[in-house]
Amino acid sequence: MADREFDIIVYGATGYTGRLVAEHFLREYGSTVDGPKWAMAGRSLSKLEAVRDEIGAPETIPLVVADADDRTSLEAMCKRAKVILTTVGPYQLYGDGLVAACVATGTDYADLCGEPAWMREQIDLHHAVAGKSGSRITFSSGFDSIPFDLGVLMLQKEGIARHGSPAPRVRGRVRSMQGTFSGGTAASLTATMKAAARNSGIIKVLNNPFGLTPGFDGPDQPGGMIPHYEDDLGKWAAPFIMATINTKNIHRTNFLLGHPYGKDFRYDEMMLTSPGEAGKAAANAVVDMLKNPFGAKPPKPGEGPSKDERENGHYDVVFIGEWPDGQRLHYGVKGRYDPGYGSTSRMLAETGIALLTSDAKGGVGTPGAFLGEALVERLREHAALTFAVEE
Repeated sequence: MADREFDIIVYGATGYTGRLVAEHFLREYGSTVDGPKWAMAGRSLSKLEAVRDEIGAPETIPLVVADADDRTSLEAMCKRAKVILTTVGPYQLYGDGLVAACVATGTDYADLCGEPAWMREQIDLHHAVAGKSGSRITFSSGFDSIPFDLGVLMLQKEGIARHGSPAPRVRGRVRSMQGTFSGGTAASLTATMKAAARNSGIIKVLNNPFGLTPGFDGPDQPGGMIPHYEDDLGKWAAPFIMATINTKNIHRTNFLLGHPYGKDFRYDEMMLTSPGEAGKAAANAVVDMLKNPFGAKPPKPGEGPSKDERENGHYDVVFIGEWPDGQRLHYGVKGRYDPGYGSTSRMLAETGIALLTSDAKGGVGTPGAFLGEALVERLREHAALTFAVEE
């Protein structure tokens, strides 16, 4: 791919999140003269021109017209770039053609997908072919599931260094989070539920922690759906809405890397409330909230918080590794910006940059499996994430 016109194309740049990805490139890397050669893509040239002007990008930033419904235009776009970053979802509605075009042209791909049934479908369709073409199809390159995928990966690295073996049991616990879910997340969940109503096989993938590891079923996993008090943390734990996708991606990373966490690895993910009766009540309220997580008026794709709201958001996650002899290790991952937009857009952009220098083999994978510590370092330097052992 050395002779490709662009390093990275941001597809969906006229949408809310796509625009934020373009702003990140502009802020961190400037024009294509000094940094990676990047371009903005979407269906409408006039809208692309308007967004380029609105974000203050120079006219030298190239614009590419491509339509998710036009396979020819998608392949033409893919042939021009080493990496395609896409924010055009729900991916089960708009992603088939782009994934196929990237696989066919040997182009790397990263998205913000949190739709496990569609992801499994793409694994079955394209993993072997992408391995031959060299294309790295990198799903879930935002808040779902990078902080969790890489948090477990880094904890296990530290655990092996300190204790000589990976932790067979890890708990992921969201200690705090301020921000909003994206309209794309709401639309994806709605599309998934409609698809499940038409195809009962989708339910099996959604309910199986190993739904993204075809050919491998690990041990029974903690459910993470029943609130309980955690003595060692002194707080109540409640179900976490992103756990369904994050746990599957973490198991796929372990699977693709040859099970460095062990074939007996067990993981669950929950969010912490507070001690006492107030914490118990809050944890039970989360269970009720998850029955209708977005309320009567879910956010629409293209809508999002203000700049101040994005920049004042944050998240804080701790991973607790546990060994049979009673040893424990705490590893923290924190993000400075709103998880659904401000931080997610930065993570997707840096995934694209990391793919440019990755020597991972082609296939349908995860940021953890393809990029690992190289992406951790990029996120530390360019996306205001911290990864650290907690003594």
